[in-house]
Parts: sequence; C-alpha cells; structure tokens
Amino acid sequence: MRRVKTRKMLIARMRFPNRKLHTAVDGEDSGVSAHFKNPFVHELRFTPLQKLKIAVMTVTLFPVRLLFAAFMMLLAWPFAFVATVGRSEDAVEPLSWWRWLVDLVLKAIMRAMWFSGGFHWVSVKGRPALPSEAPILTMAPHSSYFDAIPVTMTMASIVMKAESKDIPLWGTLVKFIRPVFVSRSDQDSRRKTVEEIKRRACSDGEWPQIMIFPEGTCTNRSCLIEFKPGAFIPGVPVQPVVLRYPNEMDTISWTWQGPGAFKILWLTLCQLHNSVEIEYLPTYTPSEEEKKDPALFASNVRRIMAKALGLPIIDYSFEDCQLAMAKGPLRLPRHTCLLEFARLVRRLGLKTGVTDEVLHEEGFRARKLCGSRLDVKGFSQYLNQPMTEAVQDIFSLFEEHGKMDVREYVIALSVVCRPFRYLETIKLAFRMFEAQEDGAVVEEELAVILKTALGIGDFAVSDLFRAIDCQDKGKLTFDDFCQFLENCPDFAEQYHCLSEPIPQSSREATSPSESQPSTNGFCADFSPRDPNTHDAAHSKKQD
Repeated sequence: MRRVKTRKMLIARMRFPNRKLHTAVDGEDSGVSAHFKNPFVHELRFTPLQKLKIAVMTVTLFPVRLLFAAFMMLLAWPFAFVATVGRSEDAVEPLSWWRWLVDLVLKAIMRAMWFSGGFHWVSVKGRPALPSEAPILTMAPHSSYFDAIPVTMTMASIVMKAESKDIPLWGTLVKFIRPVFVSRSDQDSRRKTVEEIKRRACSDGEWPQIMIFPEGTCTNRSCLIEFKPGAFIPGVPVQPVVLRYPNEMDTISWTWQGPGAFKILWLTLCQLHNSVEIEYLPTYTPSEEEKKDPALFASNVRRIMAKALGLPIIDYSFEDCQLAMAKGPLRLPRHTCLLEFARLVRRLGLKTGVTDEVLHEEGFRARKLCGSRLDVKGFSQYLNQPMTEAVQDIFSLFEEHGKMDVREYVIALSVVCRPFRYLETIKLAFRMFEAQEDGAVVEEELAVILKTALGIGDFAVSDLFRAIDCQDKGKLTFDDFCQFLENCPDFAEQYHCLSEPIPQSSREATSPSESQPSTNGFCADFSPRDPNTHDAAHSKKQD
C-alpha cells in the first residue's frame, strides 16, 4: 500500500518553482526570480575570436606583464623594509619627512605595477574623507584580489591574517600599511581585533584609515550579500566606497565556483586594457540606535551602497558559500534554491544547534508521518514556529497543490547544515523514504531525494535508476547507490540528469574537517562568532 500511495504522490512533481527571492534595490523591496545569478558562481565563456586573442596574448604580452609586476614587487620591498625598521606596532608616531617620501615612492611603484597589468586608468569619483572624518572605509562589492588597487592607492590599513606577516617579501610589504592582524590560533583574536579597530577609530585621525570589505568573501558583483557587523561595531562614522570593473569580459571575479586564482591572473593580464572605477560616497554617521545595533548600521550602509551601484541586496552570507564550494557527485547547480532555503532557516534560527543527532531525530519524526502531506499551518506547527512570512516562504519551496512532504524539508536542512557530507544526507533521505520490508526506494522516490538535495525542480532520473538497478528489481538500496557512486561519481553529467552543467569549484573541499573554510578574499574576517548576529539585521524594520 505504501508503494502505491507514494507513487501517486510523487509522479510528475515539480518542486522549487520559479518563485521570488527577498531582495531590495533603492531601499524598496522587489522580486527577483529564483533563476537569478548566483553570487558565488562565475562562469566564463569565450567566442572563437576571444580565444584567439587570449592565445596570442599568452605568448606575447602575458609573460612581459607578469615579469614586470614581479619586478615591481621586488623593487618595493627595500623601501617598505627601511620604513618599517624600528617602528612600533602598538603606537603611531608623527610621520617624518623621509617616511612620507617612502610612502610616495611605494604608491608610485604600486601604481606602475597595476599599470603594467593593464589598469592604465583608475577612475576615482567623490571626495575621500579624512581619517578624522571617517576612520573606517567600507568597500564593496568584494570580488577579487584586484580589489587591492584602492588599498595601494591610499595605503590604508586592512584586516589580515596574522600568518601573512611571516611570508617572505609579502610580509614586509603588508606590515608597511600597519594592518590589524587576526590570529587563527588565538581563540580570543576576534575580540582583540575589534578592540584594536575601536582604539584606532577613536584616535581622532592619528592612525591611518582602516579599509574593510564587510561582505567577508568574494562574489561576482551581481548583488550585495549580507554585511558582517565587524566594521560597524565601533559605532564611528564610515565612508562607503564602491568598486566597479566596467570591462567587456569579466576576468576579475574570483568566486567559489569558477576560475581559480592563477587563471584569473592569467586572463586579466591577457586583456589589452582593464578598467576600474572607485567611487567615494558621502560619509555615513550612525544614529544612536545604529551605534547600539551594528547589524542595523551595516544593513543601512549596505542599502546606500547598493543604490549607488544599482544592485539588489540579497541576504546571503559567507556561510552560504559553503554550499557553492562543496565538491562531490552532488555539487549544487548555479540555479539551486538551497541558497534561498539556507537564508530562510538562518533567519528563523533553525540552523542553530543542529547536530547529527538532531537531524536523525528530525528524520525519525518525518518518517513517522508516513508520507502524509502537511499544509502551511501543519508545517508551522511541525517547526514549532509562529505563522510568519519566512515560514510561508520555506513552505512554498516544497509545496505541491497546497501541501508538502516534510521529509523534503529535512533533506534540505541536512544539506545546508552539512554541505560537505553529502553521503550522510543521502543516507538520511533513504532512511526516511525506504520501505520497512527491504530498505529500498523506487525510482520516483530517488528523484525526489536527488532533486531536493540539489535544490532544483527537474532531475531526469530514469536512465540513472536503470543503470543502478542493473538487476531490474524496480528498487534500490542505499548500499546500491553508494556502490554505484564509487564507479560513477559524475553520474549527473554522464546520464544527463540536469538541463545545465554543474560548474567546477575553484576552492574544493570534501571532508568534514573543511566545513569552516577561510574566505577567498585577501582580508580576514574578524566579526564575532555570534549565532544571533545574522538574525539581528532581519528583525529590524527599515524606514
């Protein structure tokens, strides 16, 4: 009876419809289709003519530019070394004439290096604020290590990993701009970093300005993701700075799925000219309410910067990019709705405290329902949450004809909580769907499992199922699926299960130990690890 009932429920189902994501432009809410441009994915496609140009530049212009850039870095080292000898890291001294001269020389060398890389003109708009007016510069969108261009132009301090200062040559250049270092080995480092930024920000302009990328990771500049509150905790005026790269071909973006660091460097140096625009927006002075609530402060500054850029704001964060960078047979497509699902469950606090044991309990609860479908009220009661817009949005991701199967919710929750442990998610899904008598699932159930785990609405599973079910039993077990994966890890591409190819990750991680990756930007994240921080900005109503 269970088989017949399940087949009737699951045949021809289309989950994750083209719904609207919660975004805003110019301070107004607007709808953006779920088939939006994933901010953590960047794909380059070249025409035959472009490929020919790149090939020619690779053997002519690229090696010359690369060697000249390396020479400029070597030339800058002795100047930076002399300027940092005997200088205190804890106090700021009056700028002597010779250090002022070294500062000018280093700026000129760095400008020559960028010029050699094709950044012939750097367009600067607006008036840069003085350190006494705005001790902190917030820059966005953060999309590449080429975002270091404004850093070298201003010699502003940045927040960096403590390990950077020990790198030969690079460490000396870094120490010249008096960065704030974050140590991975010191558990109290984030608090100390925030205290150091507060100290410098309240020095009445004695210290250099601190340039911070509040997004905390690189995106493809299609939107502004959630700002981390670290830059806004001091509660001092900040100057928003926006970056644009108005080039015909985007060889700049360095995201989690897409070209790697060296490929980006190679393709960019192969371009005859690269444009960059830096715009300094008016200084933003926080209100008393914003000083008390860094998340609100960050959210309001982000809205201003999004308006200047003409980009939507989407409440995805660095934690969400773990979904994009996870490697394996179930790499997420670029149009997955699991990013939206992750945003919603984070907003409701449903990810907090979720362990393997909690997920197993959720799976047991869902299995006990025996495939019974819940309406939105029943789903709200299942979550033990009041009927809110966020609950309704989660429900709409899974509903079919006004009802949903809560087992799909548990699968999606497992994916976003354990992005690098896809087999654990599939095992949990099999346990929820399998028949008690043989521990197997049928074709339609496998389709639901895989569609939900990938966050898509269509997954052609027929050929795949027949390949796994080589004995033509009409069902398969989790062990059958695992054995097949060992021999065919790229089953989605090989059996044409998806309508689009899954992009490769430029930063790959597969083990649970890598579940907390470091950012792919050149500035370290120092925001306090507070599970409620992400939710705070959402709970505030914007005027």
